[in-house]
Amino acid sequence: MSAEVAVEAPVNIVYGTMPYAVMMATPSDLEDFVAGFSLTEGIVRSVEEIRGIAVTPRQDGIVVGVELAPGRFREHLARRRNLSGRTSCGLCGVEALADLPTAEARAASAAPIAPAAIGAALGALERQQPLHRLTRSVHAAAWCDRDGAILAVREDVGRHNALDKLIGARLRAGHDASDGFVLVTSRASFEMVEKAAIFGAGTLVSISAPTSLAIERANALGLTLVCIARADSATVFAGRLADSVESVAR
Repeated sequence: MSAEVAVEAPVNIVYGTMPYAVMMATPSDLEDFVAGFSLTEGIVRSVEEIRGIAVTPRQDGIVVGVELAPGRFREHLARRRNLSGRTSCGLCGVEALADLPTAEARAASAAPIAPAAIGAALGALERQQPLHRLTRSVHAAAWCDRDGAILAVREDVGRHNALDKLIGARLRAGHDASDGFVLVTSRASFEMVEKAAIFGAGTLVSISAPTSLAIERANALGLTLVCIARADSATVFAGRLADSVESVAR
């Protein structure tokens, strides 16, 4: 019996001439991945500060070179972080609590998402995960409009990578997070909340459960966090949905 296996490859992210991180990732949509990663890592404040991305396959992995805007590279050099080989830990290489990535609290929130939109997105997501259908071993992150229509999906062996790919794809296409929500197939942890909030999303929906710090950060950031999501049910852990009760956890 044969089975398709998801590819996991080392991806060396290099800013200018300075290597920054080696990430274990699915080697697809790498331009999107590095654009989203650069934003959620705090290396750039917008994708406009990225002047170019070059993907170079090598025998031992893939090198992705990133050209930053003048001035941004100098600021990057002043910030130390050593990331190596992660697919699950979102905080590897942070040397002090002050270095944790942090989003800003939302100044204003869009109208709450309706539960029916979440059900619609969940019902459509399986059809938009071709790699998962083949391998059953990758995560997905989707951007959904207010009606639950899926506008973009990215897949990766790493849940953080999938979300970074989605964020990068949306930003590189000129879209923001002004309306709609993020849907992920993984658990909702601190760093997934942070990445969604840095992108500007008002709602993060996850199929699995949240962590305590994810709930705490979502409340602090004004982000609606909906977890254990199924087509006919979901639990609100922070914020609120349209026509639903308040959060069950504060």
